[in-house]
Amino acid sequence: MASIKAKSFRLALLQLGSLTSSKTNNIAVAKKAVVEAINSTPKPHLIVLPEIWNSPYAVNAFREYSEKIPQVGTKWGQLNEGEEGETVKAMREMARDNQVWLIGGSIPQKDEKADEIFNTCTVYDPEGTLVAIHQKVHLFDIDIPGRQTFKESDTLTGGKSLTTFDTPFGKIGLGICYDIRFPEMATIAARQGCVAMIYPAAFNTTTGPMHWTLLQRARAVDNQIYVAMCSPARHPEASYQAYGHSLVVNPLGDVLVEASHEPTTIYADIDVEMLNTTRKNLPITIQRRFDVYPDVAEKFL
Repeated sequence: MASIKAKSFRLALLQLGSLTSSKTNNIAVAKKAVVEAINSTPKPHLIVLPEIWNSPYAVNAFREYSEKIPQVGTKWGQLNEGEEGETVKAMREMARDNQVWLIGGSIPQKDEKADEIFNTCTVYDPEGTLVAIHQKVHLFDIDIPGRQTFKESDTLTGGKSLTTFDTPFGKIGLGICYDIRFPEMATIAARQGCVAMIYPAAFNTTTGPMHWTLLQRARAVDNQIYVAMCSPARHPEASYQAYGHSLVVNPLGDVLVEASHEPTTIYADIDVEMLNTTRKNLPITIQRRFDVYPDVAEKFL
């Protein structure tokens, strides 16, 4: 794996609260939180929104709240009315107006041609250009008797590709929530040169206490990268109770910062040089035995 040049950047995770069934309200909440984060000192370089923040997190709501998402590379102000959803347009404006990189959490995406709905994360540069799209690959279909039953596949279609994007401060890998339980995604991203895996996420109050922190620390230590997950705040009246606890972990598996379950914004300084130091001191990146087991990242390199 190639050495990573020494850089650093400030990350902000927006654990949004006051989210309702009104998309207009939720967009206003997100816009306000972005402005407040930008006005902090020091200013963050990259802001992250949580999973499914413009819609209730409910299988029967995803289609109603879904939007058109245009192609990667489309710019702010380039499209005609109706060619992109109102949330997408708002996220472009959040990035452009505040001159910041924005990982737009995720929203339900509508593919009218195929009549499919995806759980989709979009990324915008400081000019409001759409630079990356990640469709949640692994759908959250679980049944824990007496505790939690949820089946995303009743409405959603799983994505079929992995996603990274380049920034001036390093390459970033993307996943969404349940994707973190599948370690191959983070391993491939790390071997592609990513400095961090970032997952907009909404674990619930059953799975959160069990595995939220454990999974992030495992992905970070296994791959010697930073890992972050951004959750919505808990909403007592919602049918789906998000765990909260947005979190950032460094390449040694140390928790740098963690929220509680209330609405908040947390910040972390990402020291990219720490990846080089960690990999030098614990050189697993050059000690893998691909003569004994297969390289899951081979076809992506």
